Amino acid sequence: MTTLQNKALVQSIMDARAQRDHGPFRAAMADDFVWRIIGNTAWSGTYEGKADVIERLLKPLYAQFEAPSRIVPTRILADGDYVVVQCEGDATTVSGERYANTYCFVIRVEDGMLRELTEYCDTALIDRVLRAPSGRGSDATV
Repeated sequence: MTTLQNKALVQSIMDARAQRDHGPFRAAMADDFVWRIIGNTAWSGTYEGKADVIERLLKPLYAQFEAPSRIVPTRILADGDYVVVQCEGDATTVSGERYANTYCFVIRVEDGMLRELTEYCDTALIDRVLRAPSGRGSDATV
């Protein structure tokens, strides 16, 4: 795929995420998709494979929100197989706290599928608002 096609794919995924629709993102993850979260939070580390991302990251994360999270892109840049998305997230936890993180995602696209995502975000907000995934303390790494 070309740079423009990669950017268009990620733009369509982010447009859906802005509407709280996570389906296109999940559908575009390759089976060997890798998601890395920076920092030293209980959520930080590397999740390898679509099944691992869904089971160990997305399910426990989304279980903490009242409704699907919303992520709105503010800038999307692309160069070859890499697409960089700056975005603003918004969700409310089941305990009533607002979780409005700021993100920068560096995404590698290959053959029309998402292969890798590195997430840069406000890790202090993660530690303050989110509960650690089940069985993990705040100093755990993935």
